[in-house]
Amino acid sequence: MNQTEIQNLEKAFMDFVHKIEHYEEAIGLIDWDLHTKAPKKGRAQRSEVMGTLSEQAFNMMISPEMKDYLERLSDPDVKGKVSIITQKTVEYYQKEYERNHRIPGERYRAFKVAAANAGDAWEDAKKNDDFSLFLPHLKKIIAFKKEFLQYWGYDEHPYDTLLDEYEPGMTVKILDEVFAKLRGQLVELLQQVMDSPHRPDTDFIFQKFDARRQEAFHYVVLKAMGYDFDAGRLDETVHPFATGLNPGDVRVTTKYDEGDFRTSVFGTIHEGGHALYEQNIAPELIGTTMCTGTSYGIHESQSLFWENIVARNRYFWEHFYPELRKLNPDQFDGISLDQFYRGINVVQPSLIRIEADELTYCLHVMVRYEIEKALITDQIKAEDLPQIWNDKMEEYLGVRPDSDREGVLQDVHWSMGDFGYFPSYALGYIYSAQLKRAMDRDIPDFDQKLARGELSPIREWLTDKVHRHGKMKKPIEILQDVTGEGVNPQHLVDYLTEKYRNVYKLS
Repeated sequence: MNQTEIQNLEKAFMDFVHKIEHYEEAIGLIDWDLHTKAPKKGRAQRSEVMGTLSEQAFNMMISPEMKDYLERLSDPDVKGKVSIITQKTVEYYQKEYERNHRIPGERYRAFKVAAANAGDAWEDAKKNDDFSLFLPHLKKIIAFKKEFLQYWGYDEHPYDTLLDEYEPGMTVKILDEVFAKLRGQLVELLQQVMDSPHRPDTDFIFQKFDARRQEAFHYVVLKAMGYDFDAGRLDETVHPFATGLNPGDVRVTTKYDEGDFRTSVFGTIHEGGHALYEQNIAPELIGTTMCTGTSYGIHESQSLFWENIVARNRYFWEHFYPELRKLNPDQFDGISLDQFYRGINVVQPSLIRIEADELTYCLHVMVRYEIEKALITDQIKAEDLPQIWNDKMEEYLGVRPDSDREGVLQDVHWSMGDFGYFPSYALGYIYSAQLKRAMDRDIPDFDQKLARGELSPIREWLTDKVHRHGKMKKPIEILQDVTGEGVNPQHLVDYLTEKYRNVYKLS
């Protein structure tokens, strides 16, 4: 094959891939609409549309045409003569083809329709505090995952295959070791904190803060972070999320609680961290499969970096607390910066993951991880989930839900079929602490920049080290290149220990 023929083959392949990406973007937009603006009576039909588009994209990924492209572009005489972006795209679709070509297209479509309908059922069940409304949908989703595992296969543990979808290369063996080490040290630190007589004052937090005034603050902070509103928007939803359709359209959603401003403030900053990742991917990757985050764990490292390491830092509030006070002055009258800082960093084992403090957050993730493993291996049944959930929450965090809404129904992920996703939250938190340790070498005046509201150097560093690469680097490659090591939970333990010894005045 001469160079002209290779160039024509490369172009044809990338054009084919672009069509798949167009379907995916349309699906992403419909999904955003389902969770934000869609009228209730139109959701069933919208789910069918999503199913049709998903089936078409899926069929293209496993088609004979795709197989032919992959075989020809993987030829050693061809591979080295195409662009690195094309090479990485071929690697990605080769893995997807091998993973999915045995699944009948109609089964994949049925799964996508079931997931869309399950999302609607989950919202109703949560609103009515009734797990039974969601149960039949959840059982269908679990059955699909088990069916697909028979096609996908696995080596040591069936859950490894689910993990790999969200965090390539991650396994149960690695996670069990990391979580065991992390849990032991977090529980010990948590006990010291709970025994401290120096409890922060939090009464000021639970006063009425109008949602529209909260929204005004969100615009101030997101703009300071560098979020481009000409390439995005902020909306309200039941469960906050960010959607990256392309770098020119990355949308943030949040949930307002007028009785606890922390829910939306930190939730918005969290989703803003996701959005910055997607908005700052290198322009040459736009329109390709490489134009997205490399893994869910790396993605979560960005959102948790901004939410916790930046926005729960005392120096951040030296600049932004006056702005918050102006929007609701009565609430913060007489509350000093130190009181505010300690109050928003209070440790209190709680029921809701997205509202959890930094110290207990990973314990929430571990509850879900243990439950998912047991569901996939038939050690527990979906019917028993409310009881199992409540028991594990009491075991891990010392709190017990009084309702399904605050227990097993609080997260949307299972309705979407996202089994294997939850561990990425804890991994992302671990990664964020590792990234901060590396950032300290390049930005030694990190706290001083926060105090002046200068957030652009932080975003620029993250863009250079993480964002711009999109999917061109594997998660472990980014971690190794930036930090010089693999997954190391000790940096997170050290960060939390230093912080909460200060907040709780531990000896």
